This record gives sequence, C-alpha cells and structure tokens, in this order.
Amino acid sequence: MKKIILPIILLSCLSATDSKLAQTGFQFLSVSSNASAGGMGDAVTTQFLKSSSLFYNPAGLGNQKASFDISLNQNNWIAGITHNAITASFRPSQGKYGVIGLSFLSVDYGEIQGTMVWDNDQGFIDTEIIKPTALSLGLGYAKALSDQFYVGGHIKTAYQSLGRNVIPTSDTTRSVIKNTAQGVAFDFGTIYQTGWNGFDFGMSIRNFSQEIKYQTEAFQLPLTFTMGASIDLFQLLPIVTTTQELLLSIDALHPRSYKERVNIGLNYRLSDLLSLKTGYLFNYDEQSITAGAGFQKSLGAYTLGIHYAYTPFGVFDHVQRVSFQLSF
Repeated sequence: MKKIILPIILLSCLSATDSKLAQTGFQFLSVSSNASAGGMGDAVTTQFLKSSSLFYNPAGLGNQKASFDISLNQNNWIAGITHNAITASFRPSQGKYGVIGLSFLSVDYGEIQGTMVWDNDQGFIDTEIIKPTALSLGLGYAKALSDQFYVGGHIKTAYQSLGRNVIPTSDTTRSVIKNTAQGVAFDFGTIYQTGWNGFDFGMSIRNFSQEIKYQTEAFQLPLTFTMGASIDLFQLLPIVTTTQELLLSIDALHPRSYKERVNIGLNYRLSDLLSLKTGYLFNYDEQSITAGAGFQKSLGAYTLGIHYAYTPFGVFDHVQRVSFQLSF
C-alpha cells in the first residue's frame, strides 16, 4: 500500500507562500504532466504542441497539421503522487473549421490511514483508508485567424475528493461528511508568429473560475496569467540550416498563488527526429534546472513521438515525466 503523509495532501490542495497564504486550491491543475514541455521548464506558451497545448496555451492547437493527435502522459510527482494525462485533438476539413481537442487529467495521491479522536489511552482510533483523488475533463477549440495569428479556448470541469470524516452533531450522535468539491474553469490563449527569425509571442490565461467551496470554506482556483516569446537562435547566425533549430523560449508568469515567476527553455531539434531540451525555473522554492529528450519517427502516414523529462526537486528528490504521442 502506498503511504503518504497528510501535510503533502494539504500542500497539493492549498497553496501557501508568504502573504498569499492558502488562497487557492486544486493545485493539481498547475502541475505539468507533458514531458516535452517539462524538459523546457514549461516555457511553452508559444509552442505548437498539438493536443498537449490544451494544458498550456490552447491556441497551440490551431497550427496542427495532422487530422488526429493523441498524447499519453505520466508524471511521477513528489511524495509518490502520480499525475496521468490524456489529450486528443481532431482537425476536420483540413483545418477549415479549426481544431477540436479533449483533455483528461487524473491524480493518484496514494493511500493514508484515517484516524478519529477517541476516549482511549491513545487518544484516537483508526478509521477507514483514505484515497484522495482529483480529476479534470476538458473540451478545447482553436483556429488560425490568419497565417500568423492563432486563438484558442479550453473549458474544463475539475473535481477533487479528500475522503470522509466524522463530526459530532451532539453529545451522542455523529455525522459522516464527504470532503468533495468541483467546479468549472476556463483557459484562453493567443499566439502570433512574426515571421522574423522564428520569433513568436503569445499569452495565456489558465484556470479562470468562480470560487469553489469545501463545506463552509471557499477558495479560488490557481489562476495564472502568462506572457511568452520564443526565437530560433540559429536564424540569428550567419549560417543556413533547415535541418536544425535551437529555440529559446521565455515565459513570464503571474500566478494567483505565488509571486511572479520566469520559465526559460532551450530546445535543440535535429531533422524533426531528435530533440534535446533544458530549462531553468526562476523564483521556485525547490525546482530550478530541468532536462529532457525526445525522439520522433514517421511511419508512413503515422508519426510517433516519445519524450522524457527530468527535474531535480530539492528535498523531494526528483520528478520524472514520460509522454507518448501519435499523430496521423
């Protein structure tokens, strides 16, 4: 049985830093599961990640060339927590009507032994095994308004269960309370390609929603505003290459939960076959350097991609992400 301690669960549910202590919940919506993005330090606001764009900037769907795309992602997060994400997208009529996407995210927090205050020598008794869970299901849409400008949106419903607890209602009776909450959130984004040396810029707004309530306590979702820009450094050099790319990407984040942050990523690509990535995260407590690699292979009408990302995580050791992508 997987065991984790209750403070880790609470940290995943309520953000707590400095003067913005515990102002948001559903923090699982802020955790990246895609390995291609994770290797670049999540600096992907201007990147076209096909269906995976739904978790970062839904406008990235708009440049999809394949008719179908599906991505399977697993994130072995801190304290034994696992995030599993699936995205899929469909481009009907060669993009004439835009691109439609679906997203699904599931979080396994492990198991913990529940307890309850009791009048005995220990002062408590064991209750049932608690299995906290979280889910998110979303529908997205993106369209190219011109050869250079893309817009997209993503609506999702999020749900979280933290198990049950018993509370006294009188001196002789008790009630069982289910600790569950759910709500609806919206994402929106744009990307503009300038056409100059691969320079693109964009923005996204993620997790915009009304307050959600556990029993009597209300909280907001982890709303995040992001501005991003990227450029191909090889195009700035006096060399001509169509088989290689060195992309520098920078994202500036304004989260509701934390102080401002900056994500920087580098992606070296060779002939649409191999990619090597690294990133750096500024103003994070335990994270800083990230690394990753990807391999992509065309098999007739099908294109298969495999990606891996590794992030040292301070006192929590490390985080590993793996993604499989299929387009056709």
